Amino acid sequence: MPVTKGSTIDPERTRTAILHAATEVLYERGLDGIGVAGLCARLGVSKETLYRHFGTKDGLVQAVLEARSDRVIRWLTDAVTAAGDDPADQITALFDALQGWYDEPAFRGCALLNAATQHHTEAVRTITARHLGRYLELLTKIAGRAEVTDPQLLGRQLLILVEGATVVADHHNRALAGEHARQAALALLAAHRS
Repeated sequence: MPVTKGSTIDPERTRTAILHAATEVLYERGLDGIGVAGLCARLGVSKETLYRHFGTKDGLVQAVLEARSDRVIRWLTDAVTAAGDDPADQITALFDALQGWYDEPAFRGCALLNAATQHHTEAVRTITARHLGRYLELLTKIAGRAEVTDPQLLGRQLLILVEGATVVADHHNRALAGEHARQAALALLAAHRS
C-alpha cells in the first residue's frame, strides 16, 4: 500500500485495503494470534497508518468483524433469494451455500463466533450477538414464509443447526456437515408445518 511520490493519498482506499487484508490475516491467525507489529508487517502498513484509520488494533478487529458480518448476511440472503419463494428450497440453498464454504481449504469456522471466544471484549461480543441476531432474522423470515405456527421457534432451531454445522465442520468433520444439517432443517420444517 505504499504511495508513490507525487500521487494523491486516498484515505478511504487505504482503509478498505487494510480492512480487506486484515480480514484474511485475522481469520487465518486468530484475533490474538498476531500482535500489532506482526499484523502491520503482514499488511504492509506502519503502526501509525493502522492507528490513523482504526484507532487501535481493537478498532481494526471491530471493523473487520462488522464488515464480515455484513458480507456473510448479504451472501446468504442472496442465496436464499435466488432459490425462489419455496421455504424448503430456501433452506436447501442456505445449507448448500454453507457446505460450499465448509469445503473451502481456508475454512476455519465462523469468524464472529471464533472472535467472541478468543477475544473476550464487550465490543466483540456485541458484534457477534448482533450477527447471530441477523442470522436469526433471516431464518425466521424463511420460517414465516412457510406459514408455521411459531416462526420464532423454527428460526431459533434453524440457527442452532447453522451454527452447530459450522462448529462440527470446523472442529470435527467438514464432509457433509451442511448436508446433514440441511436434512435436519427440512425435517424440522416439515414437523412445524404438520
